[in-house]
Amino acid sequence: MFHRTSPYKKRNELQNSQQSNNPILTTMSQQEQTQPRLGPIEVATVETLSLDPSVPDLVLADVFLRQHAKQSTDQQQQPSRVRAFYASSKPERLHFSSTRQLHAAIVTCGGLCPGLNNVVRAITLTLHHEYHVQRVYGIQGGWHGFNDKEYPPMILTPESVDSVHHQGGSFLRTSRGGLDLDKVHTFLTKYQISLLFILGGDGTHRGAYKVHEHCRVNNLDVAVVGIPKTIDNDIDYIDRSFGFHTAVEAAQASIRTALVEAKCTVPNGIGVIKLMGREAGFLAAYAALGSGGDVDAVLVPEVPVVLEGPDGILPFLQRRVLEKGYAVCVVAEGAGQELLEAIQETEKGSGNKKLPPIAEYVRDEIIKFFVKVGSECRMKYVDPSYSVRSQPANAADSLYCIQLGTGAVYGAMAGYTGFSVGRVNNRIVYIPIPQLVATSPRFMNPDGDIWQQILSTTGQPSPLKKTQSEAEL
Repeated sequence: MFHRTSPYKKRNELQNSQQSNNPILTTMSQQEQTQPRLGPIEVATVETLSLDPSVPDLVLADVFLRQHAKQSTDQQQQPSRVRAFYASSKPERLHFSSTRQLHAAIVTCGGLCPGLNNVVRAITLTLHHEYHVQRVYGIQGGWHGFNDKEYPPMILTPESVDSVHHQGGSFLRTSRGGLDLDKVHTFLTKYQISLLFILGGDGTHRGAYKVHEHCRVNNLDVAVVGIPKTIDNDIDYIDRSFGFHTAVEAAQASIRTALVEAKCTVPNGIGVIKLMGREAGFLAAYAALGSGGDVDAVLVPEVPVVLEGPDGILPFLQRRVLEKGYAVCVVAEGAGQELLEAIQETEKGSGNKKLPPIAEYVRDEIIKFFVKVGSECRMKYVDPSYSVRSQPANAADSLYCIQLGTGAVYGAMAGYTGFSVGRVNNRIVYIPIPQLVATSPRFMNPDGDIWQQILSTTGQPSPLKKTQSEAEL
């Protein structure tokens, strides 16, 4: 039987295990909140919320509070502590004085994502226009840029970043892996860096926290700030990652291509679209829903893939072809891994496990199935691959990137370090990096609204319903 740990369960287990002895869940004291000294951001608790104007606003980390309410009404237990994050705002008191000669650095790590240039631009403009920093360095080539002479740092000015937001990719260039703490230390001291902004995903944030800890141990007065980036939208807590909406739009273009090809080809045109999504199917699901009923079936990592039988996707696609003459199927790259033999290799640099080619497998199985039932199909296979992540950011993501870049600078100038900035419950907040990565990557809830909307829109069979019924028996 296929099982996947619920991200909500992981969150609750993490909270319960850390609540009593982990300082990350301890509310900052009055002195810590008002003194402009460098220190790690922490997660607050609602019980200590004060009307004192010196205490930052709090944004709830948990919206669904049924379990909290149940615990609070139980007289035998202590009331549950509801987590909250400090909201981003322009600080009244600064740890880094704008009168001193401040140097900052920005680096992009990992894979590309729409909006990287927008975030770099927003950070650069905020540093120059609001805090008049002396110099902002752009680190080229990810972590390798801290020590590789082939990638010297760039000087970022309002003029040099004026139009970079109209470009896709990262004008700073990026890479996977390569973190060397000693060489990062050398760079920070050589260039007198006080503010370090690191754009990247789950692995990059773990590296960023190592840099933060290294700076603390070695008494370096450096604020280390992360900005979460992932095309899969699988970083926990945040409402969504920047660039995700742009990627969804790009994926929809591929769906329309497959639709036109399948619809205009006889007999029995079928379009299969492969989309990114190693651990989570958000991109595939949102692109399918956003296409407004153009997709007949969606396969994601969170839901087991059944090919044949009453709940099989192959006979379902055949029925759709009989009904309307064509069908379209979207496959996330991490779906159906239980059908194929695992690959015992990892990708160079990222260390990610190589995934077996599930989309190609499904494509070939569809062709075989039609032959098996005495029919034929005209397969149209579309693999947009990296094109969905190399787009310039759309309007919604562009605005979000400005908010993230500005919030990152505000938090660093206030003296916070070891945190990431993201939108939680529609507010930009500061999230401690250990809290952010502890339950990442997150997964789409197969019992949640998004997957139920997929089932309602496509009418495809759900193997989860059968699994749940068998469990009840």
